[in-house]
Amino acid sequence: MLLARVAEVSRAVAAVPARSRKIALLAELFAEATPEESPLVIAYLSGRLPQGRIGVGWSTLKEVVPPAVPPAAAPALTLAGVDAAMDELAAVAGPGSQAERTRRVRELCAAATTEEQELLVRLLSGEVRQGALDAVALEGVAKAAAVPATELRRAVMLEGALPPVARAVLADGRAALDRFTLRVGRPVQPMLAHTAASVVEAVEALGPCVVEEKLDGIRVQVHREGEDVWVHTRSLDDVTARLPEVVAAAREVPSESFILDGELIALDPGSGRPAAFQFIAGRVGSRADVLGAQAALPLIPVFFDVLAADGEALVDRPGRERNAVLVRLLPEERRVRRLEITAPEDPAGREAAERFFADTLARGHEGVLVKALDAPYVAGRRGRTWLKVKPVHTVDLVVLAAERGSGRRTGYLSNLHLGARAADGGGFVMVGKTFKGLTDAMLRWQTDRLAELAVEDDGSTVRVRPELVVEIAYDGLQRSTRYPAGITLRFARVLRHRPDKPAAEADTVDTLLGEG
Repeated sequence: MLLARVAEVSRAVAAVPARSRKIALLAELFAEATPEESPLVIAYLSGRLPQGRIGVGWSTLKEVVPPAVPPAAAPALTLAGVDAAMDELAAVAGPGSQAERTRRVRELCAAATTEEQELLVRLLSGEVRQGALDAVALEGVAKAAAVPATELRRAVMLEGALPPVARAVLADGRAALDRFTLRVGRPVQPMLAHTAASVVEAVEALGPCVVEEKLDGIRVQVHREGEDVWVHTRSLDDVTARLPEVVAAAREVPSESFILDGELIALDPGSGRPAAFQFIAGRVGSRADVLGAQAALPLIPVFFDVLAADGEALVDRPGRERNAVLVRLLPEERRVRRLEITAPEDPAGREAAERFFADTLARGHEGVLVKALDAPYVAGRRGRTWLKVKPVHTVDLVVLAAERGSGRRTGYLSNLHLGARAADGGGFVMVGKTFKGLTDAMLRWQTDRLAELAVEDDGSTVRVRPELVVEIAYDGLQRSTRYPAGITLRFARVLRHRPDKPAAEADTVDTLLGEG
């Protein structure tokens, strides 16, 4: 398949607002592609390079942005050829690497038409925003392969990614879905929660349920098969080598085969209260001197769910049954605190839930999760059977740009431009700015991180790839004609950076409208 065809569909998908039309366009494209090409089609339409970051920044791209390099007269680049070129580009290293990357990017763009050049530059800069994200692409693959979207979605959840499932189902049809099962050692996308305004609202909505402490830590999925242990973050990154204490804790479990879902927390040695999330994130992200980092900040794994145990997949079993297995496997100190509400219509039960919530906050945790007792574990979905309750309005947004600071913040990237995901998956919509809540340590970290993501700098504002998620607290919404969604956040302040959370899981404009 020619890259020009992908560029054509990319433009078409960006131009149509209707989700059904987006799906139809993608289905046509997947029907034309070979099964082997489908992973590249998905990656390019979703704005990802399979090679990951390949060391090409705006300093390189500004030299090849059209019309700096004359376009080719006719399309000739194939997906396979572009992928091979990206492999070679990613392998460039050593002295003179910057000049060599620039030469290779210029050579690639010279072989591309104007439309292909635009797509290549946006891919290299992380700026593809056409709405063909995985959720819409999944529907397109299902339509092209003539398989039920629900069955395809489950296979993707269990596999952890769409591309390998798309390749299989486009080649072999519905029968290929049977290959994708829950396997110890292969992480699955975690189940997520919607938001409720209060504990009582959540309990009344779910019926018989459990109220659990919501710990302010790093979400992890721990797998064990015999003596082999794997630890993955919510974004499915393998962090096993960085967390020897978690590996040791997994080997203490009286089972040689399981998948556990939980959080990593740390306790302040002086107060015994939970340590700040920023310290935990820094520890999990650090690859240097692992044993020294462990001694400085030992992490404690606390689990709230089990997906498999002793050779049996448990994701389809109700929550009460999974918890019984969890109790059998783990001692109390390794399990999250919880309160079971069997009669939510009883005022005493609702009062007990509110007391549990207040006690959880007093213990230094961020809120509670209320879960239906009969709910299965729906991997990869933000299910209505799990509801999170926090004491203030909070939302996870993506940094789109940052302004250079002044005064004591001179030299730092300070005022953040915040974006929510568009409801149709078509990129990000700016909903406000804030510089409040940032400590000096947060300013230093965010300046370094945003410099890595920078794609354009006009001297006062640095535009960045939309990858860094921040948790924002705010007092409410107000109408504003300055922002494309017609709303902005009131008294927004940064609670914490969320480097553990992918931008695809940031909140949508609809979420804001529902919570505000």
